[in-house]
Amino acid sequence: MLQLVLAAPRSGSGKTTAACALLAALQARGAQPCAFKAGPDYIDPMFHRAVLGVESHNLDLFFSTPATVCGLYARHAAGHGAAVVEGAMGYYDGLGGVSDTASVWHLADTLGLPVLLVVRPKGASLTLAAELRGLLAFRTPHHLAGILLNDCSENLYNLLAPMLEKETGLPVVGYLPPLPEAAIESRHLGLKIAAEIEDLQRKIRILADSAQKTIDWPRFTALFDRPDPAAVPCTLPPAKVRIAVARDAAFCFTYAETLEALEENGAELCFFSPLQDAALPTDIGGLYLPGGYPELYAVQLAANIAMRAAVKTAVQSGLPTVAECGGFLYLGQTLQDADGSAYPMAGVLPGQGVRGGRLVRFGYATLTARADSMLFAAGDALPVHEFHHWDSTANGTDFTAAKANGRSWACGFANAHLYAGFPHLYWAGTPLPCRFVAATCHYKKEKP
Repeated sequence: MLQLVLAAPRSGSGKTTAACALLAALQARGAQPCAFKAGPDYIDPMFHRAVLGVESHNLDLFFSTPATVCGLYARHAAGHGAAVVEGAMGYYDGLGGVSDTASVWHLADTLGLPVLLVVRPKGASLTLAAELRGLLAFRTPHHLAGILLNDCSENLYNLLAPMLEKETGLPVVGYLPPLPEAAIESRHLGLKIAAEIEDLQRKIRILADSAQKTIDWPRFTALFDRPDPAAVPCTLPPAKVRIAVARDAAFCFTYAETLEALEENGAELCFFSPLQDAALPTDIGGLYLPGGYPELYAVQLAANIAMRAAVKTAVQSGLPTVAECGGFLYLGQTLQDADGSAYPMAGVLPGQGVRGGRLVRFGYATLTARADSMLFAAGDALPVHEFHHWDSTANGTDFTAAKANGRSWACGFANAHLYAGFPHLYWAGTPLPCRFVAATCHYKKEKP
């Protein structure tokens, strides 16, 4: 089985483009690949799913123990002919940017996988070799197994590849040429989601066709062929409660592992659209409002008066509810769109959603509960992640969030039937799914 981590010396090297090209080419070659994303990013896995038509999973050593990460990888890689783990940021960049903890190198070391380094040779030639030798010497073992030159012409590849191999000892397995016709657009939270990019499948075909021609596949196979991971058995129990999960263009940031953890604890997931549906799914015991881009759809969300009223009534009547980031904004009084105009939302919580103009409280943090609630016991501490340009005039005070650098702030609303706040929770390997399902079952049992 082909198994590798796709990494880069720095952000902006084109890892997502290279991952899409590689995954699509492997698919065309009959390898039946699967994909993973290092770190907390939601958007890149959406691209993996668009390329493959199968689920992509996050692997994060800040959110999870090494045992949980290894178990998730083995479970979802088993049975495939190839597994590609797309990295994030620079290869050694971990917590706070000053540690290798939770870095791509840390993940490769934990999984024991070889690394293909994506290098964009812009503005340097021999100096690239010096940089790569630094990467090789920085940690032991370094796990670097090969180089893929990205955004590189054939002539430049022919010039650089022999030199890099001589100076670094790393094989260069090929290149991807400049492909402006396959460019993928970005916006304030990163790349646009796959469903919004015009003619995405044509762009993917261009990337795949190029990779088929410019990668040395026999060499690639020799470098990255590894024994198959042992499958981890998982049997879903019979569903005992239905949980409504928002899923549309406005609410699209969900970790596949979180949804799976809910199902493993007896939940039947019922997807609905706050943009288009007039009512919540029937016979539900819980509600999950994940993050996404509600600020881009504030007009449509406000216009769906029936859904806003249904959500408000359900939450206020005690329906167990989790609302993260964009879902938290939706439960507020109003929400500004990108132009600064405010529109009414569900009106459950006191805050108004406002444009921040920049990333607000960005990055990993530890969330500590100040009191008992549906998901937390007082004093529970959980790793979380924030990534948003919008803010609220009332962020809540039921938790303390703290960064590794010592910065802390109050946030979140929580009680016996609610968690709502900007921090994104990662549920796999935690007590959260069990506690949420238990709360939903209790609600169904006690509901008159």
